Amino acid sequence: MIRDFKLHQACACIQAGGVIAYPTEAVYGLGCDPWQAAAVERLLQIKQRDISKGFILIASHITQLQSFVDWQGDWTRQVESSWPGPYTWLLPARPGLPKWLHGKYHKIACRVTAHPLAAALCDAAGHALISTSANRSGLPAARTALQVRKRCPGVDWVLSGPLGGLNQPTMIRDACTGARIR
Repeated sequence: MIRDFKLHQACACIQAGGVIAYPTEAVYGLGCDPWQAAAVERLLQIKQRDISKGFILIASHITQLQSFVDWQGDWTRQVESSWPGPYTWLLPARPGLPKWLHGKYHKIACRVTAHPLAAALCDAAGHALISTSANRSGLPAARTALQVRKRCPGVDWVLSGPLGGLNQPTMIRDACTGARIR
């Protein structure tokens, strides 16, 4: 009951153009609706992040990524079989996506998360969310809700919960080349 209320509040914040924080596989993430330019701009300001870097999108199901990814290529089976799970892939971005999503690249980073609260948040929102570590660029990521509040002033809502079992943020691989990016 309490969890449902908190998810509802977080989703209301997202729909209103807010920036939220939530637990992920290894650290707290900051997120917002990927289509709301003003929310993305606020997130960039909170992180003091350059727009050219792009973002990761998280989803609860692959269908939430359909409007972001050009799903053609030999890589699709490998990517689909790794999800849900702690696997972030660089995938070919659909033409016409806002630059803030993919930055200076032609690919977009995506993950279908297995983290129960992050997945429930995407389900409740009904769409994928931007997911970037809760920190100012170059500084350590927050691993608790209290650290989020201290390190990321300007966040509108913090959805508290346990982190997943990873000690490091998810690995990022290029689906087309197999190269490890992070």
